[in-house]
Amino acid sequence: MNKCVLLMLSLTLLSLSGCAVAPWERGILAKAQMALEPHPSQTEYRGHTYGSREAASGSSSGAGGGCGCY
Repeated sequence: MNKCVLLMLSLTLLSLSGCAVAPWERGILAKAQMALEPHPSQTEYRGHTYGSREAASGSSSGAGGGCGCY
C-alpha cells in the first residue's frame, strides 16, 4: 500500500509540472496569429459603436431599439 501511495504521489507531481516554457522562448511562441482577438482595442471600439447605434441595453443580445445600421 505504501508503494501505491508513492506511485500516486509521483504521478500527481509529474502531471502538475506541465509543459514549462523558458522566458526567452515565449517571444517565439507568442505569435500574433495565435491571438483570439488580433486587434483587441479595435474590437472594443466597434462593440461600443455598435451598442451606441442600437440604443439598446446589451448590444449583442435580444431585440434592438435603434436604426440597426452598422
